[in-house]
Amino acid sequence: MPALRMRNLAIALAGIALATGPAFAAATPEWTAKVRQLLAAKQEYPRAAQMRGDEGTAKVKLDVAADGSVAGVELVQPSGSSALDREALAVPKKVGAFPAPPGGAASLVVPLTWKMM
Repeated sequence: MPALRMRNLAIALAGIALATGPAFAAATPEWTAKVRQLLAAKQEYPRAAQMRGDEGTAKVKLDVAADGSVAGVELVQPSGSSALDREALAVPKKVGAFPAPPGGAASLVVPLTWKMM
């Protein structure tokens, strides 16, 4: 992977955090850490966004079914860049399936951040 892409990707991945609501009382730290790891592994900095110098944070609501499959992804806060927003919606779908959430189906809001150095 080219050095610039790796550096930008590392910055972007460092910005991934999970915000959980009351429905996540049963989610374990191990499960949320695994979700973060899987999302981080699939997040990319879109080339078009890099070329324009786009930066930002998009928040997506991720619905995970009881079996771990992606039941839904919704953009709840745009980043200000259509390229970054499209990537934010694509990341959970790239993962495909997550570990089954403890306690059944779960929803969480995931901020995904892209920042150039």
